[in-house]
Amino acid sequence: MCGPAFGTSSRGSHNKGMTVEHDAPAQGERETLPVGALILLALTGFTAIVTETLPAGLLPQVASDMDISGALAGQMVTIYAIGSVAAAIPLVSFTQSYTRKPLLLAAIVGLLACDVVTALSYNYAITLVARFAAGVAAGLGWGILGGYARRLVVDRLKGRALALAMIGTPLALSVGVPLGTFAGEAVGWRTAFLVLAALALCLAAAIAWKMPDSAGQPPERRLSNLAVLRMPGVAPILATAFAWVTAHYILYTYVAPYAAWAGDGDRVSQLLFVFGCAALGGIWIAGAAVDRHLRAHVLASLAIFAAATAVLGFLSHGYSVVLVGIALWGLTFGGAATSIQTAASDAAGEGVDIVGAMLTTVWNVGIACGGAIGALIYRSAGVSAFFPAMLALLAVAFAIAYAASAHGFVPGARTGR
Repeated sequence: MCGPAFGTSSRGSHNKGMTVEHDAPAQGERETLPVGALILLALTGFTAIVTETLPAGLLPQVASDMDISGALAGQMVTIYAIGSVAAAIPLVSFTQSYTRKPLLLAAIVGLLACDVVTALSYNYAITLVARFAAGVAAGLGWGILGGYARRLVVDRLKGRALALAMIGTPLALSVGVPLGTFAGEAVGWRTAFLVLAALALCLAAAIAWKMPDSAGQPPERRLSNLAVLRMPGVAPILATAFAWVTAHYILYTYVAPYAAWAGDGDRVSQLLFVFGCAALGGIWIAGAAVDRHLRAHVLASLAIFAAATAVLGFLSHGYSVVLVGIALWGLTFGGAATSIQTAASDAAGEGVDIVGAMLTTVWNVGIACGGAIGALIYRSAGVSAFFPAMLALLAVAFAIAYAASAHGFVPGARTGR
């Protein structure tokens, strides 16, 4: 189903849990992990996440400096997500035949330029345009990141390569965003964006210098978005991702009100730190499990996330109980991107980049839906009503993933050893 340049399933495939042997590695694929290159991909994700979420921690400063309301300042985050949703699929589809390195550089340079404009702009409309453009750049970067990581290595290392490339997300959420917020409070939000732009410049230079390139899809083998969506297993994987992410962001978006409800309102940063550290552990577990036990990892993660939801929502709210629930939540969600991306890439074959863009779109729509549903629940019924809604979504995700045993989340090892 996949050409050798992509390394998704052409040299090994699922056959109801059985493994098959693989041919020789495709050109450019390595027998060992290219750690430096994968770290550069992880830093790309890190930069995109911090660029997206930095304004959220600095809304009062932004609103005061630009003489706008907090609600309008908050649209700096919303418009970024809209840019990612609008651009990911068409941009990645259009650039299927392009080599990967120039595209990655374009995404980083786009983030850099938009961060500079955001830092220097005193016009709200210009700022929103810059934030939308940053979202477009991030949509392109996220759309190609997973496929790029997988193309660099042979089949038996693809899961671990993807896990390392995805580690930027929990690092950004646990370390980057709090540090960015602290820096913004200390030296001003504009300076924080300029520092972020400087980091993006360093990253672009490192990518230009050290990042190995990878071929795009040959023009004669370009696939349409609809063709990829119709591939067996792709739609169930996307549906599982949507329900999973939406359930996560119902609570994650309103973790501060949850902490206050649980009696830990002054410990939000501590709870987020625990979540981030646990998410890093989840990334490690996913990297170790995804090649041999992808289906088991997904189902176990969803089940344990449901248990964590019950702990957080229905048990007595001692601090130790909350910490256990937060840790389990982070541990299960940290590896979600790795497992979902791996399953989707296997199912999509030569459409690995298009399915990556679809996942970027679904992920951002899930973030938006989680925030919107959480807001409606919070205003109408309070924090306690988050948890039945989350459990319902997790049950849907589990049912879809469990049913996708023939295509999508297939039992057994996904590569030969």
